[in-house]
Amino acid sequence: MKIVVITGSPRKYGNSFAMTDAFIREAELCGHAVRRFDAAFMKIGGCHACQTCFKTGKACSFDDDFNLIAPFILEADAVVFTMPVYWYSIPAQIKGVIDRIYSFCVAGKDLSGKKCGLITCCEEQDSSVMDGVRIPVERSSALLKWEIVGEVLVPGVLEAGDIDKTDGRKQAAELAHKF
Repeated sequence: MKIVVITGSPRKYGNSFAMTDAFIREAELCGHAVRRFDAAFMKIGGCHACQTCFKTGKACSFDDDFNLIAPFILEADAVVFTMPVYWYSIPAQIKGVIDRIYSFCVAGKDLSGKKCGLITCCEEQDSSVMDGVRIPVERSSALLKWEIVGEVLVPGVLEAGDIDKTDGRKQAAELAHKF
């Protein structure tokens, strides 16, 4: 499969990146082709709701790095979102990417049939804290007719390296086998 992984953390050595790396290693061992985009290190703005998607030949008329990601999403068999929870929600660093997937809908591009995965973590021990990430990804997937094949939801990690006190890397690697 062609899998696009989109990350939303600005911490290269943080907990969600550690799980992302474990997922990608295992996915590649399974024979999947993986393309990774680290949204926090790209120039990606929010949706302008101008409804001119794909009218310039690119996904978005406002030309930024989303237009680098969009063709890969279109061609992918699967999309995996990875991010920490920021203030009980999706981090701004990846939110622009998720919002601008709307461009495919405006342009009538059929994204149905893709598989989707989610890898996320949060500081608090209460797993419901991740609902602010989990529910929007699930609802977006349902709208796009994507199949959620798995979610890795790891509570109780804040400092870089805390993930090693959990089975988060193992769960992320196991997610690769669901594609």
